[in-house]
Amino acid sequence: MLIRRPPDIQSSEITERNLYLNRRQFLVAAGVTLGAALTGESLLAAPTAFPDLRKSVLSASEPPNSLREITTYNNFYEFGTDKAEPAQNAHTLVTHPWTVRIDGEVKRAQSVDVATLMRWSPPEERIYRMRCVEAWSMVIPWVGLPLAAIIKHAAPTSRAKYIEFTTLNDPKQMPGQSRAVLDWPYVEGLRMDEAMHPLTILAVGLYGDTLPNQNGAPLRLVVPWKYGFKNGKSIVRIRFTEQQPATSWSKAAPGEYGFYANVNPAVDHPRWSQAKERRLGEFIKRPTLPFNGYAEQVASLYSGMDLRKFY
Repeated sequence: MLIRRPPDIQSSEITERNLYLNRRQFLVAAGVTLGAALTGESLLAAPTAFPDLRKSVLSASEPPNSLREITTYNNFYEFGTDKAEPAQNAHTLVTHPWTVRIDGEVKRAQSVDVATLMRWSPPEERIYRMRCVEAWSMVIPWVGLPLAAIIKHAAPTSRAKYIEFTTLNDPKQMPGQSRAVLDWPYVEGLRMDEAMHPLTILAVGLYGDTLPNQNGAPLRLVVPWKYGFKNGKSIVRIRFTEQQPATSWSKAAPGEYGFYANVNPAVDHPRWSQAKERRLGEFIKRPTLPFNGYAEQVASLYSGMDLRKFY
């Protein structure tokens, strides 16, 4: 079993000691405007943006990548196509105040701030250590809330079969949107049962503090058994729909990026093999696991589906 209830997070397990002791100098050097990057016992004892945090029972057991790796190697085309550009350019994003519109096939359409969304979910389990895969893989200690809590509060109608997530569209704040790399704004979507799964979260932080801009502040989707492009960042709208949403990468390159984007090592991308992946910080590639190692938890969602056709 790849996901089990691990022992309580120890600060030595999460943060390298030299980074923990010199976190302020490190954050300045890395250009990351965060508070203390703490977890475990240290997190619970120190003032953070998120009081009363506990690690979720859904957390993976692998040690996480460092804060530096997680915050300086990113895919966020709104701030540039090079992996280093989001960390360099995302300071232009203003994340406060921030309002998210919830609408479509729901009984309680409304506009809310992130703090309100957080109140819709109990705080006891909000640290999720999850594997995430794009062209590389990482293990990230997200701070988040289950998307199912938002769905329950919105009260979708019987016609709601999918959820569409839309990113902020503002080239003044997101200079990458001045380039026609994609049809902006960035749009992604999930089937309702995928969205309701307890592994699907809306992340508002990592390493115990607020989410850095380059990682999708102030609110981003995390679906750990799918490739990273499914995880919309800086979300401003959550819309419930009857029809499957037209998503950004599926529109841009339908032969390469399907709606489901489940991690499937048996299905190659047209331009490269997906049988192996590289964990950031490691030299040797490792075999890619079906559903990114979460098959036991999510494979039943796709029972009877041809996962080569529905890629």
